[in-house]
Amino acid sequence: MSQARVSTGISGLDKMLHGGLLPGSTVLVRGAPGTGKTSLAMQFLIHGAAHANEVGLLVTFEEFPASLYRDAVSLGWDLEALEREKKLHVMFTSPEVLLAGLEIPDSPLNRLIQEMNVQRLVLDSITHFNRLASDDHNLRQFYTRIGNSLRREGMTSLLLGEEMRNEAARADRGGLSFTVDTILLLRYVEVESTIQRAVVVLKMRGSDHDKQIRRYEIAAGGLEIGDAFEGRHDLLYGISHRSS
Repeated sequence: MSQARVSTGISGLDKMLHGGLLPGSTVLVRGAPGTGKTSLAMQFLIHGAAHANEVGLLVTFEEFPASLYRDAVSLGWDLEALEREKKLHVMFTSPEVLLAGLEIPDSPLNRLIQEMNVQRLVLDSITHFNRLASDDHNLRQFYTRIGNSLRREGMTSLLLGEEMRNEAARADRGGLSFTVDTILLLRYVEVESTIQRAVVVLKMRGSDHDKQIRRYEIAAGGLEIGDAFEGRHDLLYGISHRSS
């Protein structure tokens, strides 16, 4: 029997994921600034709140809620209305407070998760934990603690990660790629002297998935997945070349 899936709210991405995300999984969304990580995350939360009756929580370390509300309006979404309806909550905090809150049963964070029955969570961004760690081993412990806490609550979670380098298969500091269930990579690529956006599912534990690299755009209503890049190689390195 096939396992029920969690729709991202992006039909083309759901197809790449063979129906959507696995419930309760942790998903790393990696990409450079401007590739649309936050837009994808908000689309995921809004779809859950508006269409799947699943309460969402957006935890942010650097963007004030007012900024997120403004960005959402530009894409046609009303986050404030969903908050008033108690279908979504935006929390501005720090990595230190989040870590402590996840491990204290009666913390404000855990009370919020329990009382609102949060089923979808977005963490923006996981990269902020780099500055807290004394070394890679310590960072791996942070990632493991976060992942275990989110899985314990049964939430489907997106962890947004800043990606400044072009190597798609590089080993992440702290081994984050090994602790998550799914990895989505968002990239800028140069094709015939024009900059385009590319998305690929690098990993999906427990499920098959589309292996193709596909175009996507960010428009009113969120991300729209396009066709696959054909006849090109080295796409994930930023500058592509025609296949010989």
